[in-house]
Amino acid sequence: MTVIFHIAKSQQWEAAKQLDSYRGDTLDSEGFIHCSTIPQITRSANKFFVGQTGLLLLWIDSDKVQAEVKYEPAAGDFYPHIYGPLNVDAVVKVVEFAAGKDGKFELPEELRDVV
Repeated sequence: MTVIFHIAKSQQWEAAKQLDSYRGDTLDSEGFIHCSTIPQITRSANKFFVGQTGLLLLWIDSDKVQAEVKYEPAAGDFYPHIYGPLNVDAVVKVVEFAAGKDGKFELPEELRDVV
């Protein structure tokens, strides 16, 4: 199992569970859903989600994603992108993802030993 991660707004995820499909903020505007590998999570969170609350970190089994997953260059690294709606049964775990008191995001405890 290869796990990739996506930062989602809790309201969008709750709606997606009812539809069995998640689109996020960027599928319609950019053509894909942005994802990250473990080392990329905090980099993305601290660049794009500063000051936001109500976020979740979706743990996605990329082998179960029905849409195409491509690793593409961005910001000097290769990020996973999902080119289509995310089928919710590919999400194996969901954890709350909140910034610390200093406003910065850190890896959830269960991922810190993996890096």
